[in-house]
Amino acid sequence: MSVALSAPADYEKLLENYDTWLFDCDGVLWRGDHLIEGAVDVLGLLRQRNKKVVFVTNNATKSRRSYKSKFDQLGVEAHVDEIYGSAYTAAVYVSSVIKLPKTKKVYVVGMAGLEEELQNEGISILGGSDPADNTLEPFSLADFVRDPDVGAVVCGLDTKINYTKLSKAFQYLLQDKNCHFIATNEDSTYPSSHGLLPGAGSISAPLRTALGRNPVCTGKPASTMLDCIKAKINFDPKRAIMVGDRLNTDILFGQAGGLTTLLVLTGITTIADITGPNASPIVPDFVTASLGDIRMAEKAV
Repeated sequence: MSVALSAPADYEKLLENYDTWLFDCDGVLWRGDHLIEGAVDVLGLLRQRNKKVVFVTNNATKSRRSYKSKFDQLGVEAHVDEIYGSAYTAAVYVSSVIKLPKTKKVYVVGMAGLEEELQNEGISILGGSDPADNTLEPFSLADFVRDPDVGAVVCGLDTKINYTKLSKAFQYLLQDKNCHFIATNEDSTYPSSHGLLPGAGSISAPLRTALGRNPVCTGKPASTMLDCIKAKINFDPKRAIMVGDRLNTDILFGQAGGLTTLLVLTGITTIADITGPNASPIVPDFVTASLGDIRMAEKAV
């Protein structure tokens, strides 16, 4: 059963017990382009107390470098080496886990950020933002020339998704059984400033249906992302806490990695999702209304 935090002493104890704080971003620090009240103050408090701060996002539309610009625009202190996005972990998975040969290419269903992270890992790409693939013209299989060097398809959130991209990705995966099928994450939706929109999982769903197989996922809750973080940052999982707004990604991710979990109710999950007869089987360790509530710890000192 989750512990509902409310008193200043509750938050002070949380600060005392955990040295490494991992944060989801959308729905925790901000919604769309609007900051969650008190989020900046809490991050400042953590840094003041010499806590390690890590930002763990399933957003695959931006590279870490470009994602940092969002932090900057919203006035949130963050450093590139503190940001771990699913586009970055997908690129590392391709280059360092499956070790795709340099002679091979990746067909991208996704956006510029995903392309940038792949290219930073020395991976050649097709598709993605290529104007030839961003078309609403009918796709003709008769005119399609398959590149034999494509060894993987990587699928992330793509706000310009179309039938041509899906068809090309499908052909690469269908015609070559050794072609790797990778999804940056499988979030069905994501929170924008004005409400929910289809997420990266909704973009890869047509391919999963057509192929009758699931991709390897490199975002939360998959362990690939945590392995990537552990390779770069030394921390004790028993003194680390994952803060998120989504049970089946953030909280499950933390639990799978042996981290303590804190659910905030400013994003996807509501109180009804964790209480009552239809409550989720995924139970966070702690629950609070908003990240900004942690400011109350200062009243306990």
